[in-house]
Amino acid sequence: MYQIITLAVIALLTAADQIIKIAVEANLASGGKATLIPHILSLEYVRNYNGMFGLFEGKRNWLAVFTVIVIAAAVVLLMMKKIKPLFVSCCAVAIIAGGIGNLIDRIVRGYVIDYIATDFLKFPTYNFADCLITVGCFLFMGYEIYEIIRDMKKSGKEKQDA
Repeated sequence: MYQIITLAVIALLTAADQIIKIAVEANLASGGKATLIPHILSLEYVRNYNGMFGLFEGKRNWLAVFTVIVIAAAVVLLMMKKIKPLFVSCCAVAIIAGGIGNLIDRIVRGYVIDYIATDFLKFPTYNFADCLITVGCFLFMGYEIYEIIRDMKKSGKEKQDA
């Protein structure tokens, strides 16, 4: 049952990403911009032919292959229940779904559709899949830092008790 729920959540998040991108492309591809929160956040259609922050320019195929390998490995580990605890599994699900969403764009369109523009600072335009990847990674890193600190405190306490 865990595997079915995991795959369903990945599929739902990936579908949400693709639906948003289709809507943005249909409504903003002609160069329009929609303000969501004045001077803070807007929607702006951008075709991203590179990786994050313009990295991997001209290496779209390599990036796609790398993404497939990472996603496949993560899905296998999730299906085998090797990624624990549940919080870390949720982080992996977000990262996988975001990776699949952008991978679909790279394979089908030849570019990734970005559309979230932060107007209050100069930052590259991004999308829902990017948010999934970023939030999943930051939560995972935060969890790991918490675990390291907890283990260090536990180790220090054991030394004091000895």
